[in-house]
Amino acid sequence: MSIRLYALDGCPWCEKATDALDDAGVEYETEWVDALHSDRNEVKRVSGQRGVPVLVDEERGVTMSESANIVEYVETSLA
Repeated sequence: MSIRLYALDGCPWCEKATDALDDAGVEYETEWVDALHSDRNEVKRVSGQRGVPVLVDEERGVTMSESANIVEYVETSLA
């Protein structure tokens, strides 16, 4: 799968990102992360920070954080 979303269960910003992906009919894989920031090494490795959500689109070479940016990207580039 070329699109991966790093998310935390119960995170409202992550839900906005997943809603946008679902509404656009985009296939993606969710990588559930640990609630502790200090345990989010995989997120830091791919994005340079430990916050979520983080979207990785391997096909287009795009990695981004912040739910508003992800929603805009999905609506303009993936829908």
